[in-house]
Amino acid sequence: MSRKEQVKKLVYILLILILVLLMILSGLRILESTVFSPRQEQVEPTSSSTIERNGIEYFPRQDITVMLLMGIDEEGPVKASDSHKNTGEADMVALVIFDETSQQIDILCLNRDTMVEMPVLGIGGKNAGTFYGQLALSHAYGTGLEDSCENTKKAVSDFLYGLDISHYVAMNLDAISMLNDAVGGVTVNVTDDFSDVDPTIKQGEMTLMGQQAIHYVQVRKDVGDQKNVSRMQRQQDYMEGFLKSFRRANSDESFVIDTYDAVSDYIVTDFTAKSMSATLNQYSDYTLDEVVTPEGEHKIKGQHNAFYADEQKLDELILRLFYAPKK
Repeated sequence: MSRKEQVKKLVYILLILILVLLMILSGLRILESTVFSPRQEQVEPTSSSTIERNGIEYFPRQDITVMLLMGIDEEGPVKASDSHKNTGEADMVALVIFDETSQQIDILCLNRDTMVEMPVLGIGGKNAGTFYGQLALSHAYGTGLEDSCENTKKAVSDFLYGLDISHYVAMNLDAISMLNDAVGGVTVNVTDDFSDVDPTIKQGEMTLMGQQAIHYVQVRKDVGDQKNVSRMQRQQDYMEGFLKSFRRANSDESFVIDTYDAVSDYIVTDFTAKSMSATLNQYSDYTLDEVVTPEGEHKIKGQHNAFYADEQKLDELILRLFYAPKK
């Protein structure tokens, strides 16, 4: 396979993974405010390479590779801020876990409002300590480019007991409309009333274009019963419609390359040509297994929103996904 074909196929995988995550993730931004809260008591991660639970030792799995995906709440192409504090928050945070034993892919979605300890970058991008706040804010430290991604990567890794994250891909959320239009629009059956949010979205079957796609999958307030379960159903319906449109559009040989060219200015990644090739060769035939989200409690204080992961269940989830019992 030529280098051009390799890059083409990998781009296809990344675009689909990113889009699927954007659609299925229920933890999109609900409130615009940020929150800083006193720390709650947490299960302390161990600094050693092994963890002991109920007399059983667990060690980090060596048969998985983890990629961090971030959806950044920022309009337009990615660009560097003038300081090491930017306005782009990580509204979507997810980990793609390539399981080399089962040859499957698991996805761990993290709520953007998850309360975590994160690094703070000060003058010149130097480490200025840490604070406890919403995970989404970790990306706001840095210029909005690689340093911001690395900051979120560090926050996620620390939250998950020092997890080794191999690569990251960050994508501005408004690229949804570009992907939507690249496949010629997405046809869905609209059952909710969007008149207060976007009067152009009518009930019944219609093909979404441009901003309609973002409104359809992202907005909950003032739409239908305003419940998250309804939004998740819309996301599922949209995802199915997108895949149908994608299959039709992908019959054109140049589609993926052209689409990547269109959205590349909206992406920040640490993938190199070599790591792209390696990822393609090793994982291109893997199938999606499960999508999981940590359980926990939402708390609203005034206009602020925070999510506190259930520490015991999070501990069990981390062990299941990233550790193996010592035999």
